Amino acid sequence: MSTNMEQYFQKYAELIVRTGVNIQQGQEVYVNGASIEIAPLVRLIAAKAYEAGASNVHVEWVDDELSRLKYEKASDNVFSHFPEWESAKRNDFVNRGAAFISITASSPDLLKGISSDRISAFQKASGLGLREFRRAIQSDKVSWTVVAAAGAEWAKKVFPDVSEGEAVDLLWKAIFDSVRLHDADPVQAWVKHNDTLHEKAETLNSHRFQKLHYTAPGTDLTVELHEKHLWVAAGSTNEKGFSFMANMPTEEVFTVPLKTGTNGYVSSTKPLSYGGNIIDRFKLTFENGRVVQAEAEEGEEILKKLVDVDDGAKYLGEVALVPHESPISQSGILFYNTLFDENASNHLAIGSGYAFNVEGGKTMSPEELEVHGVNSSITHNDFMIGSAEMDIDGIQADGTVVPVFRKGAWAI
Repeated sequence: MSTNMEQYFQKYAELIVRTGVNIQQGQEVYVNGASIEIAPLVRLIAAKAYEAGASNVHVEWVDDELSRLKYEKASDNVFSHFPEWESAKRNDFVNRGAAFISITASSPDLLKGISSDRISAFQKASGLGLREFRRAIQSDKVSWTVVAAAGAEWAKKVFPDVSEGEAVDLLWKAIFDSVRLHDADPVQAWVKHNDTLHEKAETLNSHRFQKLHYTAPGTDLTVELHEKHLWVAAGSTNEKGFSFMANMPTEEVFTVPLKTGTNGYVSSTKPLSYGGNIIDRFKLTFENGRVVQAEAEEGEEILKKLVDVDDGAKYLGEVALVPHESPISQSGILFYNTLFDENASNHLAIGSGYAFNVEGGKTMSPEELEVHGVNSSITHNDFMIGSAEMDIDGIQADGTVVPVFRKGAWAI
């Protein structure tokens, strides 16, 4: 590793620990998705966490080659069973107030060619097994963050026309750019960025829109919002009152739709990486909140199995606004990774909604959230719909129409 890259890794690890999860004295840390390929970064994250006062750093190592080998060779019943001890382990860390760091580095084509039945079975089994853990995350019970690292296969997908080494370097640069690592003080840069996003969220909250109407080529969609909906940004606080940044990078403000209030059709504008496969150029049609038709030019079988994971996977759980002029969009890079591509585009998510997007939601039970129209599911998958041609109108309860987006840019 070059001296220059070492310095960036040090700054990145520090940012993840200090801003991403904001480690407190005596707190435990759970690192998930730690590819052996990016071990130097993982070790730095652990070191920075201990320096910040962590009592224990637990790392879940993964190896993409072994993961694919399992899908190719393991018995079918393996994919329909999620071990109870895996669920219990995560839940135990939650109960002890741990902070969770997830690192994405895998190729979006990792499971290309693998039986969609196997992928679907595992997504369903793991979703059920981790339901309690997901609820803790989606109600901000604990601090959590999702970050990225430049895996070689992912880098080659993003930059196919250069050598592997150059592709990895380019992807690292893009990652560092996206998290403001080139600022003189990245931590302070994130404080300012977080304030900007929250100001936009407060502007939206002040309008109390009843509905949003999206129009663009291939899209004519109306999404009803709950009367107690809250627009928020990724910067949040856990149940103990400590701040954290759930996604790094992030450029979005988002809320929860009313489960049964979506009607019309919407077309994707970027590929969706799901289950180690790419779903692209797809269209979803909704009636009374429910997906009634799903079609795609690439990955249609995977898409249909995604919306069939459970009944909640047929409804929306998130509405997110990102201007087309966001830094990630303006980079011109297609990342084939939701963490990045969702921050270059307006997007929606099918599946479970976030409790903190409803007034008082963090303390509500799952049953109470259902009563408040928040969708429940074992899955949550964002897909990108924004473009420079998208208009969005906010419709208030008295019928007043307020422009929110015009030609992909904020109008409010």
